Amino acid sequence: MQVLPTSRIVMNPAICGGRPTIAGTRIRASDIVEMLANGATEAEILADFDELTAEDIKEAMLFAARSIGHPVLQVA
Repeated sequence: MQVLPTSRIVMNPAICGGRPTIAGTRIRASDIVEMLANGATEAEILADFDELTAEDIKEAMLFAARSIGHPVLQVA
């Protein structure tokens, strides 16, 4: 299952080796998720990265969730 980029999460081979980043930045979606996992708050992340918005953080988390999900198959 391939997770497609969103309007805020983009993949460009010329930026960060094609890893998913926040549009218009070199901040990887995985970096945001990792910061949150290590205890950083949304407010702390936004204070450290002026170019980010709260919506960017939500999109990074949604992208990560979709990336580790799997298709659900239903048998008729």
